[in-house]
Amino acid sequence: MGIPRVLNRRNRILLKELTKTDFKLRYQGSVLGYLWALLRPLMMFAILYLVFVKLLRIGGDIPHYPVYLLCGTTMWSFFTECTSQGIQAIVNRGDLLRKISFPKYIVVVSATWTAVINMLINLVVIVLFALINGVTPSWSWFLVFLPIFELYLLSLGIAFFLGSINVKYRDITSIWEVLTQALFYAVPIIYPITMVAETSVTAAKIILLNPISQAIQDIRYLLITDQTITTWNYVGEQTFIWKFLPLFITLTLLAIGALVFRKRSKFFAEEV
Repeated sequence: MGIPRVLNRRNRILLKELTKTDFKLRYQGSVLGYLWALLRPLMMFAILYLVFVKLLRIGGDIPHYPVYLLCGTTMWSFFTECTSQGIQAIVNRGDLLRKISFPKYIVVVSATWTAVINMLINLVVIVLFALINGVTPSWSWFLVFLPIFELYLLSLGIAFFLGSINVKYRDITSIWEVLTQALFYAVPIIYPITMVAETSVTAAKIILLNPISQAIQDIRYLLITDQTITTWNYVGEQTFIWKFLPLFITLTLLAIGALVFRKRSKFFAEEV
């Protein structure tokens, strides 16, 4: 995966065309078409808001909690869509891999870029909801793309690693679906981290060391309220190095995923 090969014009064009094709095929045949890019996270948000905010009264101590919840569900949908589509990308494009010789990573990246497009559309909705809910615009809004990019790199690393294994062992897709269901409750999406901290400060810190939790909390902090608990402002100064653990985990998973993917990519055409 040398740099000249990664950046050449042919690969850029192929990546662009595959991304456009993936995005079009995702909604082909549906009545509402591209509107599903907005409706899926909004429907999930509506259900969670009704159950956890209106019925269970969770999040009353969090400013602008409806937007806070919408932001969490949207970013979680982005993470799960990136990973699930990336894991299945090689298998879904098996016919193309057997016919044309090109860098295999392009197939995975194009599948995850479809999720990026959906996320950017929903990010506009979050901003609109934030303004309607009374959130004051801030220069910190422009920094929100940094934790989003970190979350994308984490998703891409997982997609490279599990996607390369999924070519031979198709059970990986089902296993990952179960794991994401469990992981959903291990990340402060529907509940504020303050609820965990009231019971156990140690448990709250462990949750914040999860790269997904760290990225989502940072996005909320930058976009909605500076009262959001983040890894950076909650982990004690005496454990300063732990604040960078989520970023280290993200970069490590990306490096391992890329290496495993590169090693196994030579067998994809035979196994797919």
